[in-house]
Amino acid sequence: MSLIAAGYNSEPTPATPLDNNGFWPQIEPADFRKAERIIDAITNERVEYALRVAMADINRQLRTWQAEQQENGAATIEDATPPNWQAPGIYPLLYRRAVYATAHASLLERYREVSATNSGDERGEVADLAADDYRRDARWAVAEIQDRNHTVVELI
Repeated sequence: MSLIAAGYNSEPTPATPLDNNGFWPQIEPADFRKAERIIDAITNERVEYALRVAMADINRQLRTWQAEQQENGAATIEDATPPNWQAPGIYPLLYRRAVYATAHASLLERYREVSATNSGDERGEVADLAADDYRRDARWAVAEIQDRNHTVVELI
């Protein structure tokens, strides 16, 4: 006798775009999943939560820069004029990079593989290092938007 199990799992409902504060662009969870290769095992709700927290963090870091742009007449990020050496449309691209990297780092930290073995611990350490790399990418994207160097070194 044999058993045939039929799966009735439906496709997950595509996540809707996440509204932002009006200045910064909406964030598309589906684009985040595709760009960052986020596995389907992480639910849409968890992805949305990570993206909303990342948006809040990056918006806070860029609040002064946003205010300066608005004082100069830019209603949205699309209206902000990048330096002449920078490509058109660079600000929305860098903003998304900062948000995506921050959200991805958060997901990596939260969803480490669970294992009682040493190899599980090693995979967790690798995930922590990758999360650090994503946080660095976010800091660099914010620095690029603000026209700052990536690294500040000061002699004591």
